[in-house]
Amino acid sequence: MGICISSSSSKSQETKDSNENVIFVEGTNGSNEVPRLASLHSQPGSKGSNQDAAILLQSYGMEDGAFCGVFDGHGKNGHIVSKLVRSRLPSLLLSRRNALTTSNDDNYGDGEERLDGELGSSKMFHEWKEACISAFKVMDKELELNEKWDCSCSGTTAVTIIKQGEDVIIANLGDSRAVLGTTTDNGMLVVQLTTDQKPNLPSEADRIKKSNGRIIAPKEEPDIQRVCLPDEDFPGLAMTRAFGDFKLKDFGIIAIPEISYHRLTTGDQFLVLATDGVWDVLSNKQVASLVWFAESEEAAARAVVDAAVAAWKRKYIVVDDCTVVCIFLQERRHQRQPLHKES
Repeated sequence: MGICISSSSSKSQETKDSNENVIFVEGTNGSNEVPRLASLHSQPGSKGSNQDAAILLQSYGMEDGAFCGVFDGHGKNGHIVSKLVRSRLPSLLLSRRNALTTSNDDNYGDGEERLDGELGSSKMFHEWKEACISAFKVMDKELELNEKWDCSCSGTTAVTIIKQGEDVIIANLGDSRAVLGTTTDNGMLVVQLTTDQKPNLPSEADRIKKSNGRIIAPKEEPDIQRVCLPDEDFPGLAMTRAFGDFKLKDFGIIAIPEISYHRLTTGDQFLVLATDGVWDVLSNKQVASLVWFAESEEAAARAVVDAAVAAWKRKYIVVDDCTVVCIFLQERRHQRQPLHKES
């Protein structure tokens, strides 16, 4: 099941938008492979520089592999942190996985058989899970030791997808989100692959409070809960997991991702990763509908961003940064089934 690539990007190995917020790196496709297509788009909000970043790497880990990540920076240096993580995390993950694979290969005796099928996928997932936990930890430590950029009150979310053939590993840190669009007999089903890690989530709030952190709802934003220091209403982080934000790392903010697994099926059509600038104003179903009925795969990400920006302008005075990556898993069909429901 191939990943599709934007034909507009096929002339170069790496493409960036004018603000270098989005990076796409092509892999090498065999002549017999299904054409691959994806679309990426990022647009700054009205608050200043765009603090979002995104990346799509093909042939990652294997020929039919890919790495995709969306990062939403926050704080004074959030625009720097999101790009630092985007540029460094993919190589960290791959080096950690390769080290684990080499170590495990050394443990096989001459008479032992390799795992395949479901057992092989389980082994692969556990290796990638261990690699993710280790790489995220190293990434956070590198930010802490970075002398050029102060990350004490700056950080970034990270929602990443690692595709290895039919196996998909999802690692999430913060409140960016990934969803899957899959077809059923009743139409298109939208499946949320990640959980938004925010202070209103009981398990997350419990960890913050046990670490002596405080959760408040500012008067000017009573519907948004924020994490603060024990003795002052600062810095007011709207998520409970993130890279950076070292002032809050002793008070329950962690850089340990939630990791899950999905085995692709013939019904799976696309994956969407986006920052909360999209999810704050559009539902999973609305986003999936925009992707499913987009004029083309290349136009899908921009269609979602344009709809999110329009929704922000209708509902609020300010507009948040909006970034979307769409990965298509099947060739487009002319006949589109209606959206059925969310899961």
